[in-house]
This record gives sequence, C-alpha cells and structure tokens, in this order.
Amino acid sequence: MTQEERDNLELRKVKALEKIANSVDSLTIWFEDIDKEEWSDRIQYYLHEWHNTTKPKDPTING
Repeated sequence: MTQEERDNLELRKVKALEKIANSVDSLTIWFEDIDKEEWSDRIQYYLHEWHNTTKPKDPTING
C-alpha cells in the first residue's frame, strides 16, 4: 500500500467518524428536546427491549 493510499484511507476514516459524531449529536439533541413525561413509559419499554436483545448469550459473562 502506497503512502497516498494510506493517507486516503485515513481521510475516509476521519470523514466516517465525523458522520457518526454528527448522528450521535443529532440524537442527543432530539433526546433533550422530547417531552420526557409523555415519552417516559415508551422510552422505558424500548430501552428494556434493547437491553434484552443485548444480553450476553453466555450466562457466565457478567453483563
């Protein structure tokens, strides 16, 4: 791999990370702006479902 190819790859990595950061920032702003009292039960339900899907498959892993 040439130096130019490595530099191009690094630039692509930086741009991808910037896009991810912008998406996370947008989600953060959205979460700050929602009416938390109105959405409390719904968010709690979805977070619970997400937690169930991300549990470790191996019961010996403490997660």
